[in-house]
This record gives sequence, C-alpha cells and structure tokens, in this order.
Amino acid sequence: MTVILLALGAACCLGLGFVLQQAAAQHAPPKDYLSLRLLLDLVRMPRWVAGIGLMVTGMALGAVALGMGDITLVEPLLATNLLFAMALARRLSGQRLGRSGWAGLWLLAGGVTAFILAGRPHGGDSEAGRPAQWLITGVLLGTALLLAAVAKHERTHVSLEAALLGVAAGLLYGLQDALTRISGERFGEGGWGALLTTWHPYGILVLGVLALVMVQSAFETAPLRMSLPALTAAQPLAGIACGVGFLGDQLRVTTGALAWEAAGVAAVITGIVLIGSHPAMPPGAASPEGLRELQPR
Repeated sequence: MTVILLALGAACCLGLGFVLQQAAAQHAPPKDYLSLRLLLDLVRMPRWVAGIGLMVTGMALGAVALGMGDITLVEPLLATNLLFAMALARRLSGQRLGRSGWAGLWLLAGGVTAFILAGRPHGGDSEAGRPAQWLITGVLLGTALLLAAVAKHERTHVSLEAALLGVAAGLLYGLQDALTRISGERFGEGGWGALLTTWHPYGILVLGVLALVMVQSAFETAPLRMSLPALTAAQPLAGIACGVGFLGDQLRVTTGALAWEAAGVAAVITGIVLIGSHPAMPPGAASPEGLRELQPR
C-alpha cells in the first residue's frame, strides 16, 4: 500500500507539472527547438520553474516507490499522471468531462487495476537478467533517438512531430526509471561508494536531460494533447520491458492472466488517448508566427 500511495503521489506531481510546463513552453522561441538553449530560456519563466519543481518532486517520489516495489507495479501507476493533468486542465479550461472524458478516466484506472491484479508483479532474480541489460538499453535509447531525428524532419506536421517526441521521451523516462531502481539497489548494498562507481547514476542524468529537451520541444511545438498521451503510454511500456527483461520482475503467465494483462494494457492506452484528446487539455499550440518560423525555407 505504501508503494501504491507513493506512486500515485508521484503521478499527481508529474501530471500537474506537465500542464504548467506546457503552458510556459508554448511561449519559448521556435529557434531553440531540440536545443539545450530551450532550457535556458524556459528557466526564466516562473510557471515553468514551478512545473519542473513538481516534476522533480514526482520523480523523487517515484524513485522511492521504485526502491520499495517492483517497476512492473510502479510504472502502470505512474501512467495515471494523465488523470491529474486532466483535473488541472479541466479546472483551467472550465470544460466538462463528458462521455469521452469519463470513458478515458475509467479505462485508464480500470486498465491499471486489471493489469496489477492479473499480473501480480513481484521481484525475482535480477542478476539473471543483467546480460540483457545492454541490449534492452541500446534498443530503447536507439529507438528514442531515431524518433527524435524523424520528428526533426517532420516540421510541417506538428501533431506527428509532437507525438514522436512524446514517445521518444516516454521511452527514455521508462529506461531512466529502470536505472533508478538499479541505483537504489547499489546504494542500499554499499552506500555512495558503490553507487558512484557504476555508470547508472550518470546514465540517469544524461537520459533526464535528453528526455527533458524532447518533452519541452514537443510542448513548444503543439498542444499538450498531441504529446502527453504518447509520453504517458510509452513510459510504462518501456519500464515494464526493462522490469521483465533485465530487472528480474515476474508476472503471472497463465492463459487467463495474460489475457487480462493484455486487456489492461490496451485499456490503459485507450484511456490515455481519450483523455489526451479531450477538449479540456490545454490547446497551447505555437503561434501562427512561430509555426511559420518552423517551416523549411
């Protein structure tokens, strides 16, 4: 129960933080797209700083949850950040939930519950899966970088561009969560000395910066509904892949359990799409002048 409450607290902070970040990022200069300069411009905006503060708090709570529980349990709960983003967005916009909003809410919440109850995620022998660590890490990182490169060449299709960046960032955040859990284990075993002599904490830092630049570029380019659902769907899938692939997490694999797990994941993704496309989510697209600057000359 403690792990569940920590993960939901993390999801709340992340969801609220994303809404505030997007509200600020839409005013960033288009020339800073996919550049570290974007972060330097955004840090001058109080609303963005507040959003980052909430996101950092959410990541810290998520790290504690990952240290106490299994990533295959924590990741689906983190996906509920979209519910909290919707709550704030709805308050700011004054929009009613309506049928699509309520359907998305119940599908997301029900899908997470079905996956957890059917899969009963629990830890196993993490050392047995370590040989696959580099392979899965390379695949996720390479896919994220490839999607970012494709997005950079899709400047005339801002919705596709933002979705690709959202998926890329989600993959990196899922991988970052897996490395966070490994770092927590190293720290528990040998303290700071054991932690700082491995590559994992430095990988967390690099992944965090890359993902942050991708997310803010997506927020700058298009409405929140174009990028946040993609990010929210990709992160738990990447995290679960890492958990089962090299962290030793185990799920029930009976026919009935697998069917419910698949149905739960499908419901989560469907709910994410419905909530993300709801009119209450901030429109916040770049201005027409900014979009013209993004067009290839």
